[in-house]
Amino acid sequence: MALRAPARVRFKARLLCPAKPADADWAFLVLPQAASNRLPARSQVSVDGTFGTVPFQATLEPDGQGSHWLRVGKSLLDAAGVVAGDTVALNVAHVAEEPEPDVPPDLREALDANPAASATWDDITPLARRDWIQWMTSGRKAETRVKRIASGCDMLSSGKRRACCFDRSGMYSRGKLGPPEAAG
Repeated sequence: MALRAPARVRFKARLLCPAKPADADWAFLVLPQAASNRLPARSQVSVDGTFGTVPFQATLEPDGQGSHWLRVGKSLLDAAGVVAGDTVALNVAHVAEEPEPDVPPDLREALDANPAASATWDDITPLARRDWIQWMTSGRKAETRVKRIASGCDMLSSGKRRACCFDRSGMYSRGKLGPPEAAG
């Protein structure tokens, strides 16, 4: 049986400038609801495709409202020749294989110091690792992050493979998932 190619999602969106920091060299866009609805999940979704005419791969973030948003870095803005305020055409599809998430240095240190947690970490999927990172680093206070990393490593060392009770879409939690505030 042949595997079907992921469905392509085509849409246009306006690039927005974040309000903070005031000197940001990046922009963001919010997907139209109809485009977001064609993706496989309301949570983080890794896609590849074209941004204007430039190939790219990125992970779309949940907006807490059932849709997604995308942070667009300076290099992609420059390659596409666009700036905040422009409307850009995107053509994306869910990736066949989830990319490895970037592990923050403080979490990497904690995992390196805990061989049992590191063994479970190495055995789980990239998506599960991304969920752990999101949960551990999403606290509003620095102390919360430190506590969650310690607690997460304890849970991983006991063999726990998923971050429990974590609302990946942001729709049901009091946490602030969503795009940054747009500048004026």
